[in-house]
Amino acid sequence: MKSKKRTKSTPPRPSPVKTGEGVLPFEVDATHLPPLGMPPERFLRDYWQKRPLLIRNAFPGFVSPIAPEDLAGLACEEAALSRLIAHDRAGDSWMVRHGPFEEELFPELGDHDWTLLVQDVDKWDADVAALLPAFAFLPRWRIDDIMVSFAATGGSVGAHVDQYDVFLLQAHGHRRWQVDASEAMGRKAPGIAFRDDVELKLLRDFHPTHDWVLGPGDMLYLPPGVPHHGVAEDPCLTFSVGMRAPSTAELLGDFIDTLAADADESLRYADPDLTVPADPNEIDAAAMDRAIAALNALRMNDPERLGDWFARFSTLYRAAGEVQPPDATPSRIELEWDLGQGVRLSRHPWSRAVWRRAGKKGHLFVSGLAFAMPVKDAKTLAAAGTLDGAQYAGLSQAGRDAVFSLVEAGHYQMLIDEDE
Repeated sequence: MKSKKRTKSTPPRPSPVKTGEGVLPFEVDATHLPPLGMPPERFLRDYWQKRPLLIRNAFPGFVSPIAPEDLAGLACEEAALSRLIAHDRAGDSWMVRHGPFEEELFPELGDHDWTLLVQDVDKWDADVAALLPAFAFLPRWRIDDIMVSFAATGGSVGAHVDQYDVFLLQAHGHRRWQVDASEAMGRKAPGIAFRDDVELKLLRDFHPTHDWVLGPGDMLYLPPGVPHHGVAEDPCLTFSVGMRAPSTAELLGDFIDTLAADADESLRYADPDLTVPADPNEIDAAAMDRAIAALNALRMNDPERLGDWFARFSTLYRAAGEVQPPDATPSRIELEWDLGQGVRLSRHPWSRAVWRRAGKKGHLFVSGLAFAMPVKDAKTLAAAGTLDGAQYAGLSQAGRDAVFSLVEAGHYQMLIDEDE
């Protein structure tokens, strides 16, 4: 696919934002300090969830590990989450279709004004997943997925806002990004109102303060709630590294479900201080006080239980799919023999692992399953995408027990060769 030369843009002149250390730029070159162009500590302090940042050469010399035809093939898979968005400029109308798609569809789409988006490509393609260690300056459990989009010339998904942080890495071709950074520039925050004539949540009004064209290796960071609009200058691939940011309602819903599941049935509304009511049809203030007391009795006051709940939640929230147990698993003796002969275990790409400290011990969590073990083991297993015989032998009994349970549940698969 032939790429055009980068188009020069003339962005509006923003008002500089001054700090004790000088002016904070909206654009940096990361050639000598990829991928952020600055120490991660400075990025987190000055930009994370505060202001957009265009990072030129975040990945110098970047070559996309996936081709457009590979993405199209993935969009034809039943288990992949994919969308096709097309824009009719004449009527300013939008069409949205959800996959899986038939292969015959793509040649019929033409050469302009459409975009194919596929979620969780890092779960399907190991080369795409290999980008994730570059974002180790963030907690791993906060990173949701790498969505990959292919856009024909003019392709776009419209002006919109995301409710989570995102890093937009240009992988192939060129995309023009317009961003409204008014709030970060100390101006009035832009109003967020959506069009009611399209299926997508597109902004009714969009007034960009910045206009940039990104080429391969350039990356745009956007905090939550920043209006932005991307349009393909030529056929292009964009990788979106998105964060998991559950809403308060989602957290509360799962928390309440957990409380209710573990609740003692003997904890009930009680009124031993009941007196003859002035009006038997009224829910009076005393009744409300008792209802609040009943809810407070259900509240989770144990910090360890609360931590375990959140760890389970974080490994299940927005999961790419549900891991299923294999049809057959080796015995414990067979597994340990195989590991001793060079076989390795690979964690299922849909399995999420985190660990937390619980007193002097560690707790490992994998897709909602919890295992107690020494801190050293929990750290090892949470970080290891693959596990070899030496690593397994270095685990405690509790750690090895957890590994075997995870094999039985399908979270580890046996690898005979590096390429398998």
